[in-house]
Amino acid sequence: MMNVRTGHDDRREPRSERLTAEEEKTIAREIRKAEHAARESIAGIDEAEDILSRRPERAERTRAGAVDRLEEAVRAVGKAAEKVPSLIVHARKALHAWKTAEDLRWRLAMSGRRIAHGEARKLAGPFMDEEDLVQEGYIGLLRAAKRFDPDRGIRFSTYARWWVRAQMTRAIDHTGRPVRLPGCAVEQTRNLRKAMKRFEAAGVEYSTSDLADEVGIDKERAELLLSQGNTISLEQPVDDGPRPRPLERFLSDEMAQQPDSEAIQSQELDRMHLAFMDVLTERQRFVLVRRYGLDDGEFRTLSEVGKEMGLSRERVRQIEREALNRLREQSAIRDGTFH
Repeated sequence: MMNVRTGHDDRREPRSERLTAEEEKTIAREIRKAEHAARESIAGIDEAEDILSRRPERAERTRAGAVDRLEEAVRAVGKAAEKVPSLIVHARKALHAWKTAEDLRWRLAMSGRRIAHGEARKLAGPFMDEEDLVQEGYIGLLRAAKRFDPDRGIRFSTYARWWVRAQMTRAIDHTGRPVRLPGCAVEQTRNLRKAMKRFEAAGVEYSTSDLADEVGIDKERAELLLSQGNTISLEQPVDDGPRPRPLERFLSDEMAQQPDSEAIQSQELDRMHLAFMDVLTERQRFVLVRRYGLDDGEFRTLSEVGKEMGLSRERVRQIEREALNRLREQSAIRDGTFH
């Protein structure tokens, strides 16, 4: 059956192909070569130059925006060739190169299909079922493939995971909520509800403050997020800092961290994991590794880490703070050198 959103026939879809880091880089570079070939084929043609030389809008000042403009230029030359025979050869070369880039981009994206299925299983719920989330995940993979830069030193699987999750959480937010919330708020709400389930499973009484401490946000924000299932006025004041602000101030997604920066941050954490072996004690390393998922990408609460270590939540918090302070004192940690 043809998938309308991706334009591919799912029945003919090969099994997910796992790629090594070097294979990911090779494919990404081949995509760049094909895009360059397409651009060279239409260079100097007025219909193409008008599109490629125009001043891009803010949303287009990215690699994805440049790729979209190139595609638009290739299509424009192809359309112009229907009326100007002298452009036919250029149009055919450009379309062939663009088709090559698209096929490689699809191959790179589909190498991460397991990511889409894994994230869909985690996020499936009353708002969207797993099958629909998988389709959203494929869209996220394609967006990641269009933006992926092999020269950044980030694995495509690492980079794509954030785009997949972002696409899924936006879809859930748009589908299941009358008022759209930013992706970070959706994630925090999910973590709050997970914390509630853990307390209830353990038979421990808890307050909103306890939940907020587990997730790492303030009490007022936790109350706001937990009440999102109820009807709330956008003018309702919320205490979040020195001055109360209306709820509508929280609905903007402008300050939400983008998947690009999140993927880079994840990569930096991996590098830090290797570097701080010489800085921290074994206990401090264990806390940070488990707390921030440096070994498996799975974030854990203070209580979860404390349970593994046989320590209280407050003691884990103290160890975490000590470890972070020691890391901050090492000004050269990002370069992998120490004093």
